[in-house]
Amino acid sequence: MDLSHRFSKQELALLYQEVLYTIRHRLGKPQPQHVADAEELYSYVQKAFGMDAEEHRAIMQQVQELESPIFCLKATVKEAKGILGKDVSGFSDPYCLLGIESKSQEPAHPDSRRRLKAVVKDLIPEDQIHRTQIISQTLNPVWDETFILEFEDMETASFHLDMWDSDMVESVRHKLGELTDLHGLKRIFKDARKDKGQDDFLGNVVLRLKDLHCWDDQWYQLEPRTETYPNRGQCHLQFLLTHKKAGSTAWDGELSPHASTVLYLHATQKDLSDFHQVMAQWLAYSKLYQSLEFNSSCLLHQITSIEYQWVQERLRPEQKAELAESFQSLLTYGVSLIRRYRIIFPLSVARSTERLQSLLRVLVQMCKMKAFRELCTLSPDLPRMVSEALKSGTTEWFYMKKQHLQPMVKSMEENGKALAKLLLEVIGDLQQCQKIWNKFFISTLKLNLFSIAYLELESLVAEHVQEQLREIDTGMSKPTAESLFQLYLNLQELYRMKDFLPKRDGPLALSDFHQWFKEAVPQWLQKAYSIALERAQRAVQMDQLTPFGEHNKHSTSTVDLSTCYAQIVKTWQQLNWPDPEEAFMIMVKLVEDMCKIALMYCRLVKERAEALSLCEQNEGEAANRVGTGAGHWA
Repeated sequence: MDLSHRFSKQELALLYQEVLYTIRHRLGKPQPQHVADAEELYSYVQKAFGMDAEEHRAIMQQVQELESPIFCLKATVKEAKGILGKDVSGFSDPYCLLGIESKSQEPAHPDSRRRLKAVVKDLIPEDQIHRTQIISQTLNPVWDETFILEFEDMETASFHLDMWDSDMVESVRHKLGELTDLHGLKRIFKDARKDKGQDDFLGNVVLRLKDLHCWDDQWYQLEPRTETYPNRGQCHLQFLLTHKKAGSTAWDGELSPHASTVLYLHATQKDLSDFHQVMAQWLAYSKLYQSLEFNSSCLLHQITSIEYQWVQERLRPEQKAELAESFQSLLTYGVSLIRRYRIIFPLSVARSTERLQSLLRVLVQMCKMKAFRELCTLSPDLPRMVSEALKSGTTEWFYMKKQHLQPMVKSMEENGKALAKLLLEVIGDLQQCQKIWNKFFISTLKLNLFSIAYLELESLVAEHVQEQLREIDTGMSKPTAESLFQLYLNLQELYRMKDFLPKRDGPLALSDFHQWFKEAVPQWLQKAYSIALERAQRAVQMDQLTPFGEHNKHSTSTVDLSTCYAQIVKTWQQLNWPDPEEAFMIMVKLVEDMCKIALMYCRLVKERAEALSLCEQNEGEAANRVGTGAGHWA
C-alpha cells in the first residue's frame, strides 16, 4: 500500500509513530482472532507503510523515548440478579464498592476456589475507591454506572468489586412491620447483636486485568468470603481497557504563547481591527467546538466582544454570510447535543452538569446578539427549539431503553419483568430530571425539563403497557400475575410523580391505569391468602405450645400469625385501589380471608395441643396448651 501520494513524508512519519506507540502500549488479552505477537505486528505495519529498516529503527527509538500513557479501565456496573436478601423483608439495599488493587493476588484467578477474605475497604486506598448508588429493596438491582479506574502495571493489577447491603438503621417496631416469616424474626435478633450501621457483605468479583480482553461484557458470579450461602447471584460488568496521554486534559480554550505571538504579528501587519480579530476567533472557535471537546464557556468572550462592537456595515457581504452560517451551524449542533443530553453529559462523568449549563448559556447569549438577529432573519424561538429537541430526545431514549430490555424469551412472564425494569429506568431518569437537570433549564431558558420529560414518558409508558396487557387473556398464569404486581407498583410510583408538575391541562394517560389490572387483582389477593395460610399452618406444625419469651404468654405461632396478618395489610396498602366501591369489595375479601385463617388456626392449635398431650400421655395438659397457643384469638 503506497501512502506517499496521500501524506507528506513528515505526516507519514507522525502517523507511523502513532501506530508504533499503539502497538507498544497495547492493553488486554488478545481476542482469539487477533495477532498476539508484537514483533509480528511491527513487521506488518513496516511493510504496510513502506518503511525501510533504518526509518523503522529511528521512529521506534522516538516512540521508546516518549512518555508512557496513563492506563485506564473503564468499568460499567450494569446490573445484578439473584443476590441475597439480607433484610427482614427478604430483599436487600445493594450498592457496590470498586477499585484497582496494584498487587494482584492468586485468588483473583477465575479457576481458584480459595476464598478471598479481604474486601475493597481493606485493600485499596480510600481516595481510589468508587461507589455506586444504593438501590432500595430488590434482589435484581440495575445501576448502569460507569467509572474510570487508573492503574500502572497490567501484569500485577486486579479489579475488585464488593457488593454490600446498606444497613439503614431502623427501629425494631418498623422491622417487625416488615416481617414475612420466622427467618425474618431470626434476622432481627442477628441484627440486634451487630453494630448499628454495619453493612452486610453480599459477594465480590475479583479479576486480574491481564485476563481481560480490551473489551469485555459478561456476567460474573458473586463469590462469598466463606462457604455460607455459596450461591450469591451474578453481576453484569462491562470493561474497556484504554489509556490517555500523560498530562492530557480537555482544552481550556487558551492559546500557547507561540500561537498568540503569530496571531498578534499577523493582525498588526494586516492592520486588522479588534472587531475583525474577535470575528475571526469566533469563526474558528465555534467551528472547532463542533469537533473537539472543550468548555463552551470559551465562546462567551467572543459573543460579548462581538455584541459590544457590532456594526453591520463593517463586514463585506461574504463575511456576513460566513458569520450567519457559523451562528446557524453552532445553534443546530448545540440543540442536537441537548437532545441527547443523557448520553452526551452523563452524570457518571465529572463536570457534566457544568458543561451542559455552559452550553445552554452560550446558546441563549448567542440568540440575544444584535448580530444574530440582524444576520439570521428567520430568528428561531430558542426555547421552542430546545423544548422540541427534549421531547424527541426523550422519545428516542425511551425506545432505546425498551429495545435494550426486550426479553430473549417471549412470554407474558418475561414481558412483565421487562416492563417492570423499563419502568424503573423511566422513574430513575425522571428523578434525575427533577433533582439535578431541571434547575439549569429553568434558569437559562425558563423551560421545565421535568414537565417536558414526564408528559412525554408518561404517555409512552401508558401506550406501551396497554399494548402488552392486551395480549394477556383472563386465565393468566400465577407467574404472569406476580410479574404484573411489580409492574402495577412501579406504575403507581410513576403516576405519583405527577405531583411535581407545575400545572397540567386535562387528565394524564395514566389516570386510570389501575383499571388495566382488574383481571389480575383476584390472583394477587389469592396469592396473599395462600401464602398467609401456608405460613400459619407451618407455624402451628412447629409450635411446641409453650410461652415465647420471658414476658409473653403466647406461643411462637401467634407471633407468626401476627406477621401473616401484617403482610395481608401491607398488600392492601400497596394496592391503594383508587375506586372507592371496588376498594371496599377488595377490603371485604381480605377481611373474609383473615377470618378464615383465624378459624383454621384455632382448629389446628387445638389439634396440635391434643397431639402433643397424647404424646406426653397427659390429657389434662391439652387445655393449658390451647390457652397458650390460641388464647390471644379467643
